[in-house]
Amino acid sequence: APPEAADGRPGPGHEDFRPRIVPYYRDPNKPYKKVLRTRYIQTELGFHERLFVGVLTSKATLSTLAVAVNKTVAHHFPRLLYFTGLRSAKVPHGMALVAHGDERPIWLMYETMNYIHQHFGSDYDWFYIMQDDTYAQAEQVKALVTHLSINQDVYLGRAEEFIGGDEQARYCHGGFGYLLSRSLLLKLHPHLDSCRNEILSVRPDEWLGRCIIDFLGITCVSQLQGQHYRTYELAKNTEPEKEEEEDFQAALAVHPVSDMTLMYRLHKQFSRIQLDRVYQEIQDLQMQIRNLTALTPAGEAGVTWPVGINAPFLPKSRFEVISWDYFTEQHLFSCPDGSPKCELSGASKADVSEIIESAVEQLNRLYQPLLRFSKRQLLNGYRRFDPTRGMEYTLDLLLEAATQKGHSHVLAKRVSLVRPLSKVEIIPMPYVTEATRVQLVLPLTVQDLDFVANFLDMFAMNTLDTHDNALLTLLFIYHPYDAQRVGQVDVFAGVKAMVGELEKRYADVKIPWISVKTEVPSQVKLMDIVSKKHPVDTLFFLASVWTEINMEFLNRCRMNAISNWQVFFPVHFQEFNPALVYRGEQTASSNTDFLRDGHFDRHSFAEACFYNSDYMTARTKLAADILDRDEVLESMEIFDVFLHYSGLHLFRAVEPGLVQKYTLRSCNPRLSEELYHRCVLSNLEGLASRSHLAMALFEQEQANST
Repeated sequence: APPEAADGRPGPGHEDFRPRIVPYYRDPNKPYKKVLRTRYIQTELGFHERLFVGVLTSKATLSTLAVAVNKTVAHHFPRLLYFTGLRSAKVPHGMALVAHGDERPIWLMYETMNYIHQHFGSDYDWFYIMQDDTYAQAEQVKALVTHLSINQDVYLGRAEEFIGGDEQARYCHGGFGYLLSRSLLLKLHPHLDSCRNEILSVRPDEWLGRCIIDFLGITCVSQLQGQHYRTYELAKNTEPEKEEEEDFQAALAVHPVSDMTLMYRLHKQFSRIQLDRVYQEIQDLQMQIRNLTALTPAGEAGVTWPVGINAPFLPKSRFEVISWDYFTEQHLFSCPDGSPKCELSGASKADVSEIIESAVEQLNRLYQPLLRFSKRQLLNGYRRFDPTRGMEYTLDLLLEAATQKGHSHVLAKRVSLVRPLSKVEIIPMPYVTEATRVQLVLPLTVQDLDFVANFLDMFAMNTLDTHDNALLTLLFIYHPYDAQRVGQVDVFAGVKAMVGELEKRYADVKIPWISVKTEVPSQVKLMDIVSKKHPVDTLFFLASVWTEINMEFLNRCRMNAISNWQVFFPVHFQEFNPALVYRGEQTASSNTDFLRDGHFDRHSFAEACFYNSDYMTARTKLAADILDRDEVLESMEIFDVFLHYSGLHLFRAVEPGLVQKYTLRSCNPRLSEELYHRCVLSNLEGLASRSHLAMALFEQEQANST
């Protein structure tokens, strides 16, 4: 430790890091200037991404070896680009290619380093350069950079001597890949032009190594900060499956890879090696957990199964008990639609088949060679999802056990399995802001006239008074009979008068309306009319007349609807019938917004947030599928259009900011059977909770008995 000074304070060379509060001070004589914040917090804090990978390819190998690299290791790296000297090269699917237009090797290297510095020099800490005839263990490379300090100038790879050059100087062989630090790249960039003009070389890796040595005085190393860059040179006619040398198994990079098949075989072999290492690490960790648990107060009884996985969730009350779902090989007895029995299909069937196969495999692994098990039948199956650990299974299997002598016996065996939750990944999402204008679309029928006034009042109070960036379009749906009499009696005259009053009160606000004549107000047909009257970049919020518009929800609509990526279908909160819930008692106060008695109406798909361009794309695919059969549209909702005819994410989530007061909806019997059935269910489940309905029945029986 550094020596201390005479007074006991830290001596020279000892830094005492202590936080201090910097008081905010603004000069009153200077005009106030709004501080512009960065888009992402990591930009403001100066964070960089960890690793950028560049792959050098050519005309002869772009569609072969480069594709093999892309299929084997590209998805393991956070960012990977391919560089070639071809002009207007045809890019294989799923690859990001940069074409420099000159196939000379030195020029390709020069342009590649320039491009990386210009576009990624300020975003990444490490730059890994490799050729397309190199197989790199992606996970090993990523682990390597996590153990290296970013404050040093690093030129790491397989060090090779220059032909006829200085014995001390080394360059990194390009065939085995090499690693450059961000600090080295920044220092090297000003000298690239000089290197191109002054250094003559045939090999691009030698040219780059000579440039770094001559202008920065840094030579290639194969070992740095205790980390080794291990490589393996493949011989001709090598069989990767038979390679058992330690150098091969520990290699970060293997070169040369002569063809695509060899690349895939290498990837398979290294994946197997990595998997064996992981299984061995798991066994070692489980053994350590057992040994340490024996020293705890709970002793060996504290070891949970499987070892290393979180213990099962312990409910504190009967309301927290996680129920088990019963299934057989053909049927599931806990169905998504609430029915007591449904056919096992799709992902659930694949899940059950896989878990049964895994159970038999594990039994054979435990008892072989003494016994060999084969499945006869699944007697009973149970599964439940525990959010603390994963999916749990209990299987009663009817098995046939065969001995080594050929004797067989049928027996029943109960097994328990767990499919644990794996590594949680954050899905990258496009950047969106809360400044987007929202275009509200409100379809109105004659049955909705009693609720329009409240909707317009809430819209004026929560959007117009607050100057929220939102517009409203009304869609008047006339019955053919009312449309014929519109000259004498307009059923929507009162609504139009309210709109006129709003436009007078807010001079800069215009609320347009569209009139439609139809007996069956199909959601898709109505949206077709609205879509044609708005730009393609319009963000629509399809509302219902019972919706209470507020700024909180509109902001979530803007954030959750992403153009060409995601559409948002919120599940609104529906209040129960106050006559059944409160039965003459005082209703809940208005300041308990979310605590009002009600439920989230999962049967309703009336509200939606989406971009016009996404709707038009999906609608075009639908039109090509149904041709001229427009009657099909009457049985569809906009949710169905996006679900079946778009490749977008459909975000369906409960929305506490979207509250609707109770009302008995009118269900149009001319709609499809499914839509009518959903409307009826929504009305029935929206009456009250089970406890409220039971209390109402009890009071009615009491009144009848007296």
